Amino acid sequence: MSAAATRRPEPAEDLSAAEQQAEKARGRVGVGLIVPGFVFLLLFFAAPVFVLLAMSLYARPPGAETGVFVPAFEVSNYVVALSEYWVPLLRSFLFAAIATVLALFIGYTMAYLVAVRLRQQKLLASILLVILIAPFFSSFVLRTQAWKQILSDEGFVVEVLRFVAILPEDGRLTATAFAVVAGLTYNFLPFMALPIYASLERLDTRLLEAAGDLYASPMTAFRKVTLPLSMPGVFAGTLLTFIPASGDYINATILGNNRDTAMIGQVIDSRFFKIVDYPTAAALSAVLMVIILILVMAYIRKFGTKELF
Repeated sequence: MSAAATRRPEPAEDLSAAEQQAEKARGRVGVGLIVPGFVFLLLFFAAPVFVLLAMSLYARPPGAETGVFVPAFEVSNYVVALSEYWVPLLRSFLFAAIATVLALFIGYTMAYLVAVRLRQQKLLASILLVILIAPFFSSFVLRTQAWKQILSDEGFVVEVLRFVAILPEDGRLTATAFAVVAGLTYNFLPFMALPIYASLERLDTRLLEAAGDLYASPMTAFRKVTLPLSMPGVFAGTLLTFIPASGDYINATILGNNRDTAMIGQVIDSRFFKIVDYPTAAALSAVLMVIILILVMAYIRKFGTKELF
């Protein structure tokens, strides 16, 4: 028997083999953790999107009954959808942008008050935080219905606005663009405020004290210290608010007038469930999804994430 055949493995070689086994075990665990999420996305995201895109190209055979469509490659569905409904599409993004800006202003103010100014007053800060997230405890539809009552012609708000002559005697708030944007702002306000609160809650207030020691005014300290450190929350909040607000249809349905306040989600709902025009509704949904994706990518490229996080 040769000397090489009888040589025992060196301790370093045993350690290397053990590390390789451990690395393989970690790899198998990683794959096991990824598979459920991947399958979930495949079943509940990729497959529905594929069906949606396929449906957007379906065609209705001549003489077929309402709601009967067959697989085809009818690209003209997109042309019809955009030519007929480009106004509600643009209006949706306009309303969503206005609601996002309003929610950013209101949500940032509330989050700053709770997370920074009232940090030492734990009880009061906790109460305000509960008030901030309280809308999550009730139904989205019920909250919107409540806004319809608040802004009704016989409500307190309209009466006061008429009394101070901001509204004419026959003026109203419901069934207007103001009501739709107000509903969007209120309903998505927690999506904006909570990420900002999470960023401000981690803010080291000693940095503000140091800025004051260096003769920075409160506004300068806010602009140079607080705002940059809270930008991750602002970035997340704007995305979480703008994306769902763009496709929302509940606020436009309950608080709007179905004419000059109609949003694209309302049109899609009508085409799917009332007119039973599945291809056009699917084409509108695909267009909405692509435009939102492009806007989000442009937003991330402009303001995220490397410079902010």
